[in-house]
Amino acid sequence: MRICIFGAGAIGGFIAAYMARAGIEVSVVARGAHLAAIQARGLSIETRDERFTVQVKASADPAELGPQDGVFVTVKAPALPGVAGQLAPLLGPDTPVTFLTNGIPWWYFRGHGGEWDGRPLPTLDPGEAIWSAIGPRRLVGGIAWPASSVPEPGLVRMTDPRSRPTILGAPDGSDMPGARLLAQALETATLPVVIDNRIRDRIWEKLAFNLSAGPLTVLTETPVRATQEEAALVEASRRILSEVAALIAALGCRAEIDVARILDQNSRLGHRPSVLQDLAARRPMEIEALYNVPLELAALTGVKMPTLEMLAALIRVKARELGLWSPAPV
Repeated sequence: MRICIFGAGAIGGFIAAYMARAGIEVSVVARGAHLAAIQARGLSIETRDERFTVQVKASADPAELGPQDGVFVTVKAPALPGVAGQLAPLLGPDTPVTFLTNGIPWWYFRGHGGEWDGRPLPTLDPGEAIWSAIGPRRLVGGIAWPASSVPEPGLVRMTDPRSRPTILGAPDGSDMPGARLLAQALETATLPVVIDNRIRDRIWEKLAFNLSAGPLTVLTETPVRATQEEAALVEASRRILSEVAALIAALGCRAEIDVARILDQNSRLGHRPSVLQDLAARRPMEIEALYNVPLELAALTGVKMPTLEMLAALIRVKARELGLWSPAPV
């Protein structure tokens, strides 16, 4: 089985390393110092239980890697439009592709059914470039949960790679051979995986968790639990979750949002979310997928989200002043 991980950072790196250790023929598309370190010393993983290094074929040019049996795209949402034109060399006749990104995925309404079926999200997929490159036959929805980071080139650090499963599923809820193939690769790597025919419900469950404190961490530049030491910020988290629940219902999803459990988890979570990691490293931030597009969906459905709207506006100002975000062209 030939698997390519397009983007070997915090999420893609750990998937690639565990697959390589399991004997899968893995290649990665990476860039810069991270690519150079992987080529020179291999890809290293550090968890609370172990540290190991594997050798993987790595390149900045997908054409050097050739057609694959499956592709995991794990770059951040701002980089996706640029990825669309690079995927072709990796695609055989039946190669499935999943996108393990944060927030609302670019394909959200593809296979949705009902009045919004097929509705594009130009903020995330300008000119439908990604859709044109992938299409319905290859597209597998995906969600990855592990909290991880890249503290130095060539090294991915995480607490527990098996704490929650990767979730895969066809956007239209069908039984998709491509989803099964990608799941088999994860299972071979001893990484937990679930195939779910209601992938949007699971997307909202993760996004609700991300939104419950993520915007607060960006504004305070602290780990999640620090934002929960102020009663007013706990209440802000509660209001965001209420707003997200209303949007979920308006979109016809049935995600499970356990407010008490999420707030309790936040009070103990010392992790810095990836969007805060990007801010600290002065990298482009996933503002569209995490904040702006949910607000677009709220406008579409008539749902009011004043708390998220205010926090997102403050984040946009901050990111724009730092040169980490600019409005999408109209």
